[in-house]
Amino acid sequence: MAHNRVRKAVFPVAGLGTRFLPATKAQPKEMLPVVDRPLIQYAVEEAAAAGITEMIFITGRNKRSIEDHFDKAYELEAELAAKGKDKLLETVKDSLPAGVNCVYIRQAEPLGLGHAVLCAREVVGNEPFAILLADDLMQPAPGGDPVLKQMVDLHNRQHASVLAVQEVPREETSAYGIVSSTPWAERTSRITGMVEKPKPEEAPSTLAVVGRYLLSPMIFDHLANVKPGAGGEIQLTDALAQLIHDQPVLAYAFEGRRYDCGSKIGYLEATVELGLQHPDVGAEFRTFLEQKAAELGLVK
Repeated sequence: MAHNRVRKAVFPVAGLGTRFLPATKAQPKEMLPVVDRPLIQYAVEEAAAAGITEMIFITGRNKRSIEDHFDKAYELEAELAAKGKDKLLETVKDSLPAGVNCVYIRQAEPLGLGHAVLCAREVVGNEPFAILLADDLMQPAPGGDPVLKQMVDLHNRQHASVLAVQEVPREETSAYGIVSSTPWAERTSRITGMVEKPKPEEAPSTLAVVGRYLLSPMIFDHLANVKPGAGGEIQLTDALAQLIHDQPVLAYAFEGRRYDCGSKIGYLEATVELGLQHPDVGAEFRTFLEQKAAELGLVK
């Protein structure tokens, strides 16, 4: 892997979000708000905190609101300024972190995560890059670095591709890409094999790949040569399974917490946790939850 600084991140946002219908019928799932910011903004802020300056969005139909969100909103900003709503004005202006450039690429048809990543090949070029799945909202440990920043630091030390992983219950392995690996360093192991969504009894481990990747540009060659699976889809896992034979690919057990906002329960958990942390409403929300817990007989 070229030892370049990681400057680019790919956000595959072309999925249909069927698990959240009808809320996602006319808006992207990545624009669903957690408290007062959409999921995609959390991911972009995490990337910016890791030193990423070029955000590459792989979009599909009905995704225009993502572009609008990160664009300048002249009329809204003028109205907020005229009404002296300075704090809200700053919030709107800060939707896109300073010094960041956005690129939008249309994925003509949904042919899998691997195909979405391959769409970014010309823009990424021959340098390492990150992939962030906005469904996975990653919260750092208290006082700790954002998850992608942890992965970039590891990449800079080891000059290897890095996948974020976490332990999952064995009965849930069929929902994830599962890795087999050998110890490498603290919180880190070298991946020796990968299986996409294995049955619990067939899973090589319970170490699951989650929505953060930091990859060598060599992955594009493998994606271009992967045999399409069901429905003509190109799976990123298949290409990664080839990449591990060419160079070290590390599994990193990140410090922090992942909320699976692709599921309703994960989305609700994230809303509660981030609501409690919110500077404007956290205290009042905590009081409400305490009262609710008492009503439900959950506290004595």
